[in-house]
Amino acid sequence: MNELSKWLSGNPIAVTICIAASSVILTYLIALFQGREISLWPPRIGGKPLSIPQSEKSSMSVMEAIRTRRSIRGYADKPVEEEKLNMILEAGRLAPSASNRQEWRFVIVRGLETREKLAEAASGQAFVGKAPIVIVACADTDGHMMKCGQPCYPIDVAIALDHMTLAAVELGLGTCWIGMFEEKRVKKILDIPEKIRVVGLMPLGCPINPSAVEKKRLPLDRIVKYEHW
Repeated sequence: MNELSKWLSGNPIAVTICIAASSVILTYLIALFQGREISLWPPRIGGKPLSIPQSEKSSMSVMEAIRTRRSIRGYADKPVEEEKLNMILEAGRLAPSASNRQEWRFVIVRGLETREKLAEAASGQAFVGKAPIVIVACADTDGHMMKCGQPCYPIDVAIALDHMTLAAVELGLGTCWIGMFEEKRVKKILDIPEKIRVVGLMPLGCPINPSAVEKKRLPLDRIVKYEHW
C-alpha cells in the first residue's frame, strides 16, 4: 500500500484516472442499488440518447459520405427531425481542435423571418432562408495564434463544420458552406456579442434533388508531392 501511495503521489495523471474510474463505478453501483439502468453511450441531451432512428440507420462509409457530399442550394419544405439535428451537432462537438480549445459555438436558427434576414445578410442568397435550419457557426476566441502563424479558430470551426456536413449526408440531409455574408449584420440579427466571431453559415435540410453529381476535382498528381516540393 505504501508503494502504491508513493507511485500515485508522483503520477497526478494516474490519480485523475483513478478518481474518474471510481466515480463511474460508484454511479453504476448506486444505479444498480436503486434498480435503474444507466448508460454512458450514446451521449444524451435532456436525458434522451442521441441515436439515429432505426428507419434512418445507414451503412454508409466515411468515404461514401465524402464522395456523396455536395453543396445543396435547393431545400424541400420539410422540417429536420430533432434527433437528426442533435446527431449532426454531436459530430461537430466531437471534432478535434488546436490544444483542445473547442472555441466553436453554434446558433441554430429555425424562424422563417430570421432565416430570411440571414439570407439578405448573405448577399441576398435566397436559398439560405429557404432551408428549414440555418446553423450559424461562431467562435468564442481570444485570437490565439498557432506557432505556424495561423489563427486556430477559423481552422477549428471549419473542421467541426466538415464533420457536421458528413454526418448530414449519412442522415439523408444536405448542407452548403456559406462564407459570403456580412458579419456585422449577422451579429445584429442574432444579438451575437461583439467579441464573438462569425465564421460561417450552414443551411441544413432535405435536398429537393438528392441525386449525386460528379465532382470536378484536380487529380492527385496535381496536388500531392512526396518527400519535398
